[in-house]
Amino acid sequence: MKVAIYQMELVPGNPAANQQKVQDWFEKEVKNNNTDVAVLPEMWTTSYTLEEIHLYADDSGQITIPFLQKLAQRYNVNIVGGSFANKVNERVYNTAIVINRSGETVYQYNKVHLVPMLDEHKFLTAGDKVPEVFELDGVKMGLIICYDLRFPELIRPLALEDAEMLFIVAEWPMARINHWKNIQITRAIENQMYVVSCNCVGSYTFETFSGSSMVINPWGDIVAEGGNTQEETVTASIEAEDVKEARRKVPIFESRVPHLYKK
Repeated sequence: MKVAIYQMELVPGNPAANQQKVQDWFEKEVKNNNTDVAVLPEMWTTSYTLEEIHLYADDSGQITIPFLQKLAQRYNVNIVGGSFANKVNERVYNTAIVINRSGETVYQYNKVHLVPMLDEHKFLTAGDKVPEVFELDGVKMGLIICYDLRFPELIRPLALEDAEMLFIVAEWPMARINHWKNIQITRAIENQMYVVSCNCVGSYTFETFSGSSMVINPWGDIVAEGGNTQEETVTASIEAEDVKEARRKVPIFESRVPHLYKK
C-alpha cells in the first residue's frame, strides 16, 4: 500500500485557496504515481484561525466532503482527508474524514482532546466518541488528530481490534517537535503498527509548525520523513506483513493481563 502525505503550508482563513492547493497537489503528485492513500493535514481548509473560525467553518461539511469525494473518484485513490472546521448546529468541531476510492465516506471523527495551550475549548466543541477502526482496501486502520497523540489510552483499543495502521493529522508546533517525533515512535512500538503522520509547515500568528511528517514501521524505524520548513510530498510503501511479523516475534498482546490492570 503506497501512501502520499501532503506536508502542506496552509493559507489561513481561505478555504478556497487551500482547496485549489489540494487540487493542484492531487494533479501533480497523486495522478500518475499509483498512490493508494493520500493524506492531508489537520484543519487544512482554514488553519488555526480560531478567533474567526466560525466565519470560515464549513456547514456540516457541505463543501469539504463533496470536494474530497470527487477527488477520490477522479484519481481512484483513498483519502485520509485530514480535518476541517465543521459547523454543526452552530457548534464548530475539528472533524477528520476518510473517503474510499469510490467516493464513499467510510469514517468521520471529531477531535476529542482540545488543546488547552491554544484555548481550543473557547472556540471548538470536543467530540464525544473515541476513534474506531475502519478499513481501506481491506487494511484495518485508525485515525487521530494532533493532541490526541499524547493519550495512549485512545490508541491501544485500536490495536486490540487489529488495526495495522494509525494515521495522525496535525498542526504540531516547532516548539515541541521532540515530543512529536518521540511519541509517534513510541506509539508505533507499543502497538506494533505503522504510524503515518501528516503535519503542516509555515506559521500563523505566534505559532510555527514543525513539519516532520513521518511513516514509522511497527519496529519503531522511521521509513520516511519530511523536513521542518518546506512544503513537500512524503511517500512510502506500507507492508501489512510487517505488522504481523512484529506481533508474532514479540507477542505483547498475548502477554497482556488486563484483569490485573487498574481501570
